[in-house]
Amino acid sequence: MENNVILKIENVCKSYGDLEVLKGINYEITKGEVVSIIGSSGSGKSTLLRCLNLLETPTSGHISFEGETLYESHTEPLKKKLHEYQSTHDKASLACDAEYLKLKEELKAAKAADKLQRKNIDKILNLHRQKMGMVFQHFNVFPHLTCLQNITLAPITTGKMAEEEANKLGLELLKKVGLDSKAYVKPGKLSGGQKQRLAIVRAMAMSPDVMLFDEPTSALDPEMVKDVLEVIKSLAEGGMTIVIVTHEMGFAKEISDHVIFMSEGVVCEEGTPDAIFNHPQSTRLKEFLSKVL
Repeated sequence: MENNVILKIENVCKSYGDLEVLKGINYEITKGEVVSIIGSSGSGKSTLLRCLNLLETPTSGHISFEGETLYESHTEPLKKKLHEYQSTHDKASLACDAEYLKLKEELKAAKAADKLQRKNIDKILNLHRQKMGMVFQHFNVFPHLTCLQNITLAPITTGKMAEEEANKLGLELLKKVGLDSKAYVKPGKLSGGQKQRLAIVRAMAMSPDVMLFDEPTSALDPEMVKDVLEVIKSLAEGGMTIVIVTHEMGFAKEISDHVIFMSEGVVCEEGTPDAIFNHPQSTRLKEFLSKVL
């Protein structure tokens, strides 16, 4: 894996019909790095995060994880190119236009490659998602299972651990986040902050190589935020690779190696926390920080 790059994003676009949410994102995340993604609501932050483990399928671009292609598509750019070519050339002459016919052949090949990829994607994803933990804004814990069962379900189901080993690990993880007394309690009896801590250790039970956090504190009452951020901070200090979409600017400044500022579907500015928060270059970032700090 060159230069310890664990996630590589190349020209990733995402559209919903005519709405372009991501407009050609390029970024590399290295092993052990903590990257915070900040920006206004609707800037494409969460969509980008969800594209990293294909909870959202990009419209086009390339994503690789630990040196292996996770997603690749050239169909949409070729469609656009073909459409532009048609609109700028005489339609009557297109049938024997070598460049036009070449584009059509390229598009046909790209469609076939995309179709094959979709056929194989589930197998690839199942393997990679075991190495990519995801924590959502609204917890997504299983209400019908106890806290311990929430943690042990994935390691046992995937055959990664025997039940006894998984239970031992589950109790250790619950203790780490101050929930050991809640092991046999169902999540309905937990506070929001406790549910989010449970969601984090549930993801950790699979020993992931990367943790993705999608605004993990935005659904919490202010007094619960600190405990959840402490758990994430301890993961970062332990060398975990983390990508986090967050509105907590102070936390992003403290914990991050790099900060990405997104606006209107593009990476508008990126750099160290010092560069982003203390020496912003773009007008959009300056305006954003003036509102949130």
